[in-house]
Amino acid sequence: MAKKSTSNIDAGKNPEKGNRYFDVDPPVFYISAVLIVTFIVITLVVGEPMDRIFSSIQETISINGGWFFVLAVNLFLVFSLSVAFGKFGDIRLGGRTAEPEFSRAAWFAMLFSAGMGIGILFWSVGEPILHYVAPPTGDGGTVFSAQKSMQFTFLHWGFHAWGIYALVGMSLAFFTFNKKLPLTISSVFQPLIGERIHGTLGKSINILAVVATLFGLATSLGLGVQQVSAGLSHLTGIEDNVTLQVLLITGITLAATASVVAGLSAGVKRLSQMNIFIGAIFLIFIIAVGPTLFIMGSFVQNIGAYLQNFFELSFWTETYQQSDWQMSWTVFYWAWWISWSPFVGMFIARISRGRTVREFILGVLIVPTIITFLWLSSFGGSALYLELNGIADLATAVQGNVATSLFVLLEQFPLGTVTSVVGILLVTSFFVTSSDSGSLVIDSLTAGGKLDAPVPQRVFWAMTEGAVAAVLLIGGGLAALQTASIITGLPFAVVLIIMSYSLVRGMREERNKLDRYEAEKERKSYQEVIKNMITKREQSKLK
Repeated sequence: MAKKSTSNIDAGKNPEKGNRYFDVDPPVFYISAVLIVTFIVITLVVGEPMDRIFSSIQETISINGGWFFVLAVNLFLVFSLSVAFGKFGDIRLGGRTAEPEFSRAAWFAMLFSAGMGIGILFWSVGEPILHYVAPPTGDGGTVFSAQKSMQFTFLHWGFHAWGIYALVGMSLAFFTFNKKLPLTISSVFQPLIGERIHGTLGKSINILAVVATLFGLATSLGLGVQQVSAGLSHLTGIEDNVTLQVLLITGITLAATASVVAGLSAGVKRLSQMNIFIGAIFLIFIIAVGPTLFIMGSFVQNIGAYLQNFFELSFWTETYQQSDWQMSWTVFYWAWWISWSPFVGMFIARISRGRTVREFILGVLIVPTIITFLWLSSFGGSALYLELNGIADLATAVQGNVATSLFVLLEQFPLGTVTSVVGILLVTSFFVTSSDSGSLVIDSLTAGGKLDAPVPQRVFWAMTEGAVAAVLLIGGGLAALQTASIITGLPFAVVLIIMSYSLVRGMREERNKLDRYEAEKERKSYQEVIKNMITKREQSKLK
C-alpha cells in the first residue's frame, strides 16, 4: 500500500522498504495514469480518423476561446510584473536566511533548457519564413512582411511565455519553501480552500496539472522527434515517416530515462549546462559565418519593433478580418505555454530556493527572453536575409516540411553537414533534458509533492511521456500535437487565474509577518541604543 503523502516538503526522501518501487498519492497517480492510458488506447483503436477529430476539436476551441487565451496571457504577464515591482518583491523564497542552491549561470542554463529547448530549435527558422510567406495581414514575400514576421515570432516566444512560467514557478516556490507545503499545484490554493488541498478538490487540481503537463511535454517531444527524423532524412536519404519517428522516440526516451535515474543535480543540471554550451557555440557560429551585420542590426530593430507594437500585438484577436491565422499560431502558442507551465513552473521552483521574488521574476522574464530573441534573429534573420536577397529558396523547403527548415538553412553556410549533425545532437539533447525534467515534475505531482520518489516511479513517467508523444504522431502529427496542448491549456488557464489571487493572499500574509519582524527588530535596536546611551551617561557621572 502506498504511503500517505504528508504536508512536509521533505516527505518521501527516504521511502520505506515496502515503498521502494512506488510511493504515490494514489488518487492522483492512478486516475492520471488511467486517463492517459485511455487516451492512448482510443487514439490507436480509432486510427486515421483521429486526425480529423483532433483538427475539429482544435478549431472549435480556438474559434470560441481564442479571445480568452489572449486576455488571460496578458493578465499573467501584468500580474507577474506587478508582484516583482510591488511590496512583495523583496520576499525571499525559502525564508529570510535561505541561500540559492545553484549559481546564477547554472540557474539560467536550466531555466532556458526546460522552458524553450526543442521548440525554439524547431521553429526558429520555420516560423519567420512561414509568416513572411503567409502573413496575418497584407501581402507575403515583401520587406514589410519580413519585418512583421519577426514581430509575431518575438510575440510568441517573448515575455508572455515567460510571464506564465514566472507566475506558476513563483507560486509553487513560495508555498513550498515559505509555507512548507508539498510541491504540488494544489498547495498554491491553500489560502482559498485550506486543508481541502489534501482532499478531493486538491487532488482534482493535481490530476489536471499532470494531464496538462504530460500533453504539453508530449507536444514538444513530438516536434523534436519530427525534426531529428527530418534531419536524418535530409542528411542520409532515409525515408522520413512515422515509423522512423516512433523508433527515435523509443531510443531517446531510453536515454532520458537514464538521466531521470541519475537525478536533478547529476543528470538534468549537467545536460542543461551541456545544452547551453553547445547551443552557444552553434549560435556564435551562425552569427560569424552568416550575414553578421544583418543579424545584429535586425536583433536591435526587431526588439524595437516588438516593444513599439507590444500592446497592439498582445491584444490582437483578428476580429475584423475573420481569418484562421491566429488559431494556428498565437492561440496554439498560448495554450502550449499554459499546458507547459506546471512542468516548467515546478522545475524552476525546485531550482530557485533562496532567491527573492523580484530576482526570480526578472531573472525568469528578462534573461531567457533576450537569449531567445538573439537566437531567433540569428537563425530566422539569416533565413529571411537569404530569401530577401534571392540567395536561397527556403520558403519552398519550409512549406514542404517545416521540420527540415533548420537543416536547409545550415547547408547554405560552410560545414553544412557538420552543423546539421550538431543540430540533430542538440535537438536530441534538449529532448532528453525536457523529458527527464518533465518526469521529475510529474513524479512529484503524483507522489504528493515528494522530491525524491523511487526510481521505478520516475522511469514509469519517462516511458509514458514517450508513449503519448508517439501516439500523437501516429494519430495525426502536428495537428494532434497542437490539439493536445489546446485542450489541456484551456481549463488550466482558469486555474492560473485563480492561482494569481491565491498567491496574493499568501504573500500578503508573509509580507505582514516580515513587517512585524522588521518592526520588532527596529524596536529592539532602538531600545539597545537607549540602553547604551544610559550606560555611557552613568559611566560619565562616575568619572
